[in-house]
Amino acid sequence: MWVVQSRIKGEGGIGSGRMSRGIAILGSTGSVGRNALRVTDALGPDYAVVGLSAHSSIELLAEQVRRYKPRYVAVSNGDCAGRFRALMDGWDTEILAGRESLAELAQSDGVDTVLTAVVGAAGLPSVLAAAQCGKRLAIANKEPLVVAGELLTRIAKENGSMLLPVDSEHSAVFQAMQSGTTSEIRRIILTGSGGPFRGASRQDLERVTREQALSHPTWRMGPKITIDSATMMNKALEVIEARWLFDVPVEKIEVLIHPESIVHSLVEFVDGSVVAQLGEPDMCLPIQYALTYPKRVPGIAKPLRLEEIAELHFERPEPGTFRALTLAYDVARIGGTAPAVFNAANEAAVEAFLDGRIRFVQIVELIEHCLDTHEVGRANTLEELLEADAWARTQVADRLEHETHGAKRRAQQR
Repeated sequence: MWVVQSRIKGEGGIGSGRMSRGIAILGSTGSVGRNALRVTDALGPDYAVVGLSAHSSIELLAEQVRRYKPRYVAVSNGDCAGRFRALMDGWDTEILAGRESLAELAQSDGVDTVLTAVVGAAGLPSVLAAAQCGKRLAIANKEPLVVAGELLTRIAKENGSMLLPVDSEHSAVFQAMQSGTTSEIRRIILTGSGGPFRGASRQDLERVTREQALSHPTWRMGPKITIDSATMMNKALEVIEARWLFDVPVEKIEVLIHPESIVHSLVEFVDGSVVAQLGEPDMCLPIQYALTYPKRVPGIAKPLRLEEIAELHFERPEPGTFRALTLAYDVARIGGTAPAVFNAANEAAVEAFLDGRIRFVQIVELIEHCLDTHEVGRANTLEELLEADAWARTQVADRLEHETHGAKRRAQQR
């Protein structure tokens, strides 16, 4: 696993009182960003917040700047930059604005670790920029490794950048893999709660409503990721992430449903040993481990009490019901621009479902249509990946428009 072997920048003074690790949080006003700030509060002066960013939540960003006094602030929505500058009048903080601001922040002097939690393709340039500068990258969102996994890992290797997972499942695999080497892995087992439709049949999903899909039994998340959990697209994307992050063939990656969400993932080694990471469903622990690695320090995560849980259950997902998982394995094998299309088609389809324009089962149908139609290209540059991303979104829109016109014609003929 090359991520462990890469060099660690800015490590020397941690814990010595002579220097602190400078952390930039891209997407500091979101759920992961706010939890990351809670974690840094608990870690103390050895970990300094030197950069923060937001897209449009500038009032909350202003509050964060006043509290943490970062050296740099980025507002990626240029239309909000003027209002943010007015809020920060008199503050000695360098304000970066516009589409390039996240990449500027990620490359800035004094930034040792970049925690990226920017949803969508907007954060990709900053992630690649940080990797080119040899920064430590704590990756909380899926797009960098799903859309640009091949490109990102190559750039990180070339520049000595360390990729550290913040997603709870990949953090669990990363922690378990400290017990062996990549060549000793028999399989990686990603766990998932199964979402609100665990045990449902394909026929059951035909009748799913928006409200049902947004009712997750374990986690409280934003609407997009909640729908991804309902379709198990979140696990599908994690399979692709794991393939690149841990440099293993996709055939060695499996998924198990684990409704208690206590065992966050497991690694089975060739000698038969299975190493798992357990913990309460709380993002603070994987965030902290990514920031402090290779050290472990006291933190704010809730302690696990197995005697209170009593039972843990595991089962295989039904591939006929959760077809996104099957597609993910094909996409991971194909590579190139296929993962970018897979991700973008899902985002566009989920948006259409949340807007009430399609039924739940049509999410995966639209994704499959895009994959069947797409002519896979190489993924050598960010521009090629963004073109594939844009193509998939246009394809979904065109398909929906075609179906809408067809439905209107059929209604008129009646």
